[in-house]
Amino acid sequence: MTRVKRGTTSAKHRRNVLAQVKGYRFGRSTKEIQANDAIAHAGAYAFAHRRDKKNVFRRLWTVKMNAALRPLGFSYSKFIDALKKKNIIIDRKIMADLAENNPETFVNVVNEVK
Repeated sequence: MTRVKRGTTSAKHRRNVLAQVKGYRFGRSTKEIQANDAIAHAGAYAFAHRRDKKNVFRRLWTVKMNAALRPLGFSYSKFIDALKKKNIIIDRKIMADLAENNPETFVNVVNEVK
């Protein structure tokens, strides 16, 4: 049987792994085994945090809306309850954007709910 040398394949694999961890610190950016471990952890964190990010943004929208509603004599929870009872379907992301960037439009929506 003929001899198979795998130097080029191994080198290519190592190059690809180390390219993925470029910018990491210490041995994680230069040693293949540590780099593989770092890639695995990074992937797990990225997967989990893509889902966490949705919760973080929803909390941010809540805070923005509540800050805009307080001077108008509403709390966030009472406002959302009133929206649902009036069957006004505007999602929190849009409402938070209105509260921040178009306060006059937001006031109109609040007056519609009152």
